[in-house]
Amino acid sequence: MSGNQNYINHVALVLDASSSMSHLSRKVVEVADQQIAYLARRSRELDQETRVTVYVFADKVECVIYDKDVLRMPSLKQLYRVGGMTALLAAALKSQRELAQTAQLYGDHSFLTFVLTDGQENASHRRPDAPAGDPRELVEAVAEMIRAQKDNWTLAVLVPDQMGKHEAMRFGFPKDNIAIWDATSTQGLEEAGHVIQEATEKFMVGRTRGIRGSRAVFSTGAEAVNKDTIKAAGLTPVNPSEYELIPVARDAAIRDWVVESGHTYRTGGAFYQLSKPEKIQARKQIAVLEKKTDQVYTGPQARALLGLPDMEIRIKPDHNDDFTIFVQSTSVNRKLTANTRLLLMH
Repeated sequence: MSGNQNYINHVALVLDASSSMSHLSRKVVEVADQQIAYLARRSRELDQETRVTVYVFADKVECVIYDKDVLRMPSLKQLYRVGGMTALLAAALKSQRELAQTAQLYGDHSFLTFVLTDGQENASHRRPDAPAGDPRELVEAVAEMIRAQKDNWTLAVLVPDQMGKHEAMRFGFPKDNIAIWDATSTQGLEEAGHVIQEATEKFMVGRTRGIRGSRAVFSTGAEAVNKDTIKAAGLTPVNPSEYELIPVARDAAIRDWVVESGHTYRTGGAFYQLSKPEKIQARKQIAVLEKKTDQVYTGPQARALLGLPDMEIRIKPDHNDDFTIFVQSTSVNRKLTANTRLLLMH
């Protein structure tokens, strides 16, 4: 791609408006409006053009805003009305098929769709334009469509529970593009908004590094890392003479263990192995260790690689066969966990 091509993002929100969403309807509008305001701000900051499409679905699927400049978006207040069943599959199909007709001339175009639903599919096959009455055909049509999507398409869904996740996987959604949200409360919807925002941030920052789409849009953690992403993120390998890995034999405070291992403790020079989900502050450095070679990579890109925005965020140590995450410690009594390793920078 030549350097002067525009990045153009087509972001779609496909929102469940079935009757069961009525207790959340005001909050849906608020969360969607917040997401749009956030997209507008980041589009300016990253100099990317963003166009927003909004679908609402209940018994039928309706496009209420199509490919509109994010800087000129109205509130969804007048556009989101609840009532009816949940035509989830039809919404996925219609939104993706119609967006696929969008012109992709002159620019680096990328499509990102978030489907938000609080229930199971129960209405699509009743629609006149659906394959004749057989829900299985519809499932197959959605799975086939997702399989055929090009690398600049990202389709993600937020579902209310494990059963919804299981069903979304059956429909062909990539496992790491499915998130579970708590559909019982406005608090749950607020959190879903944050999840969408983090995923969007990761997507937009990734765009600036030449990543065009993602099949792991919701994963923040080790599962998001592999050889290609390391290369794409432009991570710096640290010279092996500049660090060492110290096994942690028992639970201990970080400074004590460093000293006990015969080293001097320097604030910020010791990184602990991420072993449980925890919040990581914006200024904390991250290092990624390739298990096979014990090669360490650091640099500001390490955060971006894991999909961490420049704000405090909760991160999981998700099991990854090839990479381990280390987090910089700025406290002397950070508890180290037995059977992990400590990364010490010289």
